[in-house]
Amino acid sequence: MHGSQGRPQSIEITLVPHGGIRGRCARCRRPAPGYDRLPQRRWLFVPLWGIPTHFCYAPRRVECAEHGVVVEHIPWSDGKRPVTCAMMGFLARWARRLSWRETARTFQTSWEAVYRSVEWFVEWGLAHRELSGVEAIGVDEIHWGHGLRADNFLTVIYQIDTQCRRLLWVGRRRSQATLRRGLKALGPEVVKGLRFVCSDMWKPYLQVIAAQAGQALHVLVSGVNYFSALTTIISPGQRQLLFDS
Repeated sequence: MHGSQGRPQSIEITLVPHGGIRGRCARCRRPAPGYDRLPQRRWLFVPLWGIPTHFCYAPRRVECAEHGVVVEHIPWSDGKRPVTCAMMGFLARWARRLSWRETARTFQTSWEAVYRSVEWFVEWGLAHRELSGVEAIGVDEIHWGHGLRADNFLTVIYQIDTQCRRLLWVGRRRSQATLRRGLKALGPEVVKGLRFVCSDMWKPYLQVIAAQAGQALHVLVSGVNYFSALTTIISPGQRQLLFDS
C-alpha cells in the first residue's frame, strides 16, 4: 500500500506463480514447461475501499510443444491490455449509468481505459449473443452531434419481439449501404426469418427492406411516434452508450 500524509493512494498486490503448477500456453491452454520470466507488469484491478488497486506480476514464458515459446495464459488478463478483465467489466457496467468521463473521474482512471473497457465488453457480448428467435425488428435513424451532415445520423436496428426487446446493431449514416451492412451483420438466417419490420417512411430504408426482407410484414409509422416507442425499449444506459460513442 502506498500513501502520503497517512492517506492510502494506491494498493499493489504482488502475485507469484505456484511452484508446483506449470504455466499454460496462452493459445491452447495446455500445461507446458517453463522457459523464462518477463519483467513485472501492472494491471488495474477493481478498486478496494475506493483506493486504486493494481495486480503486479512477472509473466512466465512457456515452451509449448505445439506453439513454441509463448507467454503463459494469465487468467485475469486479455492480451496486452493493462486493465484486468474484472475491472473492464466493472467500468463497462458503470459506463451504462454515468458518462464515460464521469466514470473515469469517479474511479480515478482514464477516459481511454473506460472506452477500451466498453469496447471489450461489447465485443465479448457480440461474440456470445444468441440471435435465434428474432422475428420482429425496428429500423430507425437517430441524429447525434451538431449539424445535419450525413455523419450526424446513425442507423439503429432493434429487436422488438414481445419476449425480447434489445439493441442489435448501430451504424453511421442513414443510407442504403448502412442498412445493408446492418442486415448483413445479423446474418441471412435472421433476415429470412423476420416476420415483422417496423420503420418510418425514410426511402432508403424502404428500398432495402423490400429487397432483403420482402417476406416480412412492413409496418410504417410516423417518425415522432416511432422514436417515442423505441425510447421505451432502449435503456438510459444504452442511450448513453449510443451518444457517447
